[in-house]
Order: sequence, then C-alpha cells, then structure tokens
Amino acid sequence: MINAMTIDVEDYFNVSGFESSVKFEEWGNFESRVEANTEKLLTIMSKFDMKATFFVLGWIAEKYPKLIRQIQEEGHEIASHSYAHRLVYRQTEKEFREDLKRCKGLLEDIIGERVTGYRAPSYSIVKDSLWALDILMEEGFLYDSSIFPIRRDRYGIPNGNRFPYIIHGKNGSSILEIPLSTVVVLNSNIPVAGGGYIRLFPYWFVRWGLKRINEEEKQPTVIYFHPWEFDPDQPRLPGGVLSRFRHYVFLNKTEPCLKALLSDFKFGTMRDLCREQMALLEKTDC
Repeated sequence: MINAMTIDVEDYFNVSGFESSVKFEEWGNFESRVEANTEKLLTIMSKFDMKATFFVLGWIAEKYPKLIRQIQEEGHEIASHSYAHRLVYRQTEKEFREDLKRCKGLLEDIIGERVTGYRAPSYSIVKDSLWALDILMEEGFLYDSSIFPIRRDRYGIPNGNRFPYIIHGKNGSSILEIPLSTVVVLNSNIPVAGGGYIRLFPYWFVRWGLKRINEEEKQPTVIYFHPWEFDPDQPRLPGGVLSRFRHYVFLNKTEPCLKALLSDFKFGTMRDLCREQMALLEKTDC
C-alpha cells in the first residue's frame, strides 16, 4: 500500500488566506523565500530516501524554473497547483480552463514530460465547482486531489468519499479523485492530512489516525505541506485573525512533524498511488 506525500509549492504571500490584503498584481513586490524553503524540504526527503509529488504554482514555476527542474531531477513528481492560485469557485469555466492550460504548459515546457496531476488552490473544488472535473478530464489530467471531505468555511465536501475513487465524465472519460486524509471520530471526518492540522493537533493523534486508515481501513493516506510552513521566521502579513492564526500557528512544529512522519510511515508519489489504485480498480496505468 502506497501513502502519498505531497507539497503545494507556493510562497507565503500566495496563500488564499491573505488575498484580501495581498493582491496578485503585488506578488512581485514581496521577498520570495520559496527557493530556500523548498530546498530545505528536498534535503529532508533525501535523508529519508523518500519521493513526493510537488504541486507547483505556475507563477512560481515561471519565476524559478531551475527550482522546478531540481525537484524533478531529484526524482520527485511535478503536478499542477494552478497558475495564479485563484479559488476555483470564483472563476468562470473559461477562466479556469485558461489558468489550467497556462500552468500545465509552463510545467511541461520546464520538465519536458507530461503533467497528469492537479490540486486546486485551497481545495476549492466543492459542490458548486464540480464542473471543474470535466475540464480536467478534457485537458488530459489523470488524477485530481482537490476534494477535502470535511466541513470548513473556505472548502470541503463533508459527505464526500474519503478514499480514492473514479469519477466518470463525458464520452467515456474518467479521472481518479484522491481525497485528502481524514479519520472518523464521533461520526465526523477529522482532517489528519497535514498542513495546519498536523501543526495544531498533537502528533500522537495524527499518527493514530494515519495508522487507523492504513491498518484498520486498509486504505492509503495523503499528506500535504507547503514550503512556507518550514519557515518560522517568514515576514508577517496583515489579515484577519483567523487567517493569521491558521497560517502562523506552531510553524516551529512543522519540521519535526515531517521527520516523525517519515520515520513512522512509508511514502511515495501521487503518480505511484494513482497507478496502484487504478490497477486495483482494473483501469489503465497513470
């Protein structure tokens, strides 16, 4: 069974929580820290001999193509995280397709191979934006990891499937949806997938949840982090109280949590997980 480790490659000023105070047009005015933080991650993963999937923001790829090639050369998978980090449900279908194609084209030009995976900014494929899945199929994506089966203000489909499943589209097309990991506690899906949840919860709870998914439910887990989460000294940005809390809480815990995860569990790429799951479902290889 393959668990997947994923990294959403974006800088601290790209996040949706600060979009009201940091406009897309202003991103170039901020000190970038994504290269150093991503290289820190690559060093940690190398020490544990572990490969991951890096969902890369197109804006970042355009600025730092050498970083993207470095990630690929070290054996990791490159996937798409959109170009401009706009929430899917705030775009028209035309805008979404244009953003999707722009990022996919950039990444493929940089790495010289096909990009088959996608993750929406802030997991923003929700009930009102499920139309995006048909566009992903039309644009040649084989798997998506944008649906978070939890209830939250910005995203989530609380009653969504918790484990990988095939979504069928038009004209016989299909895509594998790989949700973020949750554990059921008192009939509620509790997120143990990474990011702020792993920083906020005690590690013993995260470890218990992931082991329960693997050992009792016999299912893979999907973990995510952002490079900025490994940077406790990053500049502080203005924003709402909740956004600032979510972004900055316990940043000093991220690195030890990742190292603990890599010691306690085995991880691979989303491409590997996709292949395994599609084989189980008697579908074609990713």
